[in-house]
Amino acid sequence: MNFDLQENRLGTQSVKWDNTEALFGVTDALPMWVADMDFRAPEAVTDALKTRLDHGIFGYTSPDGKTREAVASWFETRHGFRPDSGSITFSPGVVTAISTAIQAFTEPGDPVLIQSPVYTPFYQMIKENKRQVLHNPLREENGIYHMDFEDLEKKLSDPAVKLMILCNPHNPSGRSWSRAELLQLGSLCAEHDVTVVSDEIHSDLMLYGRKHTPFASLSEEFARISITCAAPSKTFNIAGIQASAIIIPDRYKRAKFSAVMHRNGISGLNAFAVAAIEAAYTKGGPWLDALLPYLERNIDMVRAFLRDELPQVRMMKPDASYLIWMDFSGCGLSDAELKERMLKKGKIILEPGTKYGPGGEGFMRLNVGCSASTVNEGLSRIKAALA
Repeated sequence: MNFDLQENRLGTQSVKWDNTEALFGVTDALPMWVADMDFRAPEAVTDALKTRLDHGIFGYTSPDGKTREAVASWFETRHGFRPDSGSITFSPGVVTAISTAIQAFTEPGDPVLIQSPVYTPFYQMIKENKRQVLHNPLREENGIYHMDFEDLEKKLSDPAVKLMILCNPHNPSGRSWSRAELLQLGSLCAEHDVTVVSDEIHSDLMLYGRKHTPFASLSEEFARISITCAAPSKTFNIAGIQASAIIIPDRYKRAKFSAVMHRNGISGLNAFAVAAIEAAYTKGGPWLDALLPYLERNIDMVRAFLRDELPQVRMMKPDASYLIWMDFSGCGLSDAELKERMLKKGKIILEPGTKYGPGGEGFMRLNVGCSASTVNEGLSRIKAALA
């Protein structure tokens, strides 16, 4: 668990490290954009993968009760909510599951509600499936996002709205929605019979003593209208293994979801994904417990640097994850100028806020899931970009 170790990821076909020239036209910029960490996965996971590899036979694989028990026990231990094992199905990824839910519970042309600014693939999956993006914009107050419930109620009351995608915790800001906020949101969705796809992929990465509240845990009624998307990918840095767990308590919704998966030729998990998800959720806890304080120190480093060196740049302190939503609007630069400065002058790659839709203007997202020395180097490059 030496998180200070700077791993060399070049030559591993890494999107983050090997594609900078193809994606950004540069070779000398520090990539701190896409949401994967630079830490080795837990030894328990790599040991499980080695054991599976040593077996030498990789035929068709189907997750069984053991895999579902690993997911259910992890949720119970970490979040105080134990989903019924029969409600758990599997998908190669959360984005795949979101696309599947859009196809299963809406029709072409239907509006799908999201709370902007938000994770870019929400927009992509809605548009790729020929649906319409319906915005319920978040309101920023003193550097914290809040839900606009008046606007939410108005839009949910439209009978054409059948599906909402919730980001809990929120990406890119790291905001963890409170129990009260989720109760209010859930009551509105239940009243208008709107299905909630709750993307909870960052829920294991809670910081500073915060606790995650799974949307489906709040009531049987909320569980009935919910599709919870979870995965060990962000938590244990195994996104490339392609494994996610989808919790759908209502059997009719689960059947519709599974039917679309089947229609699209998507079937469960591969042999290595099964081994990884079981090992991560049964033996990865100590690794995660060591990681979280390290991420907190990286985040605190960024806060101190901005306070002392770049007071014109604000950041939202995340409740969860290793992503920092930074507000550069005080720098007097357009989004295009800001991106150009970072890339060409600072030699650093951040995610531009405009990718996250309305409300993302003037922001950029920084990934601090890396060694403290890399974070320090990144901050120096941001300062150079703005000099």
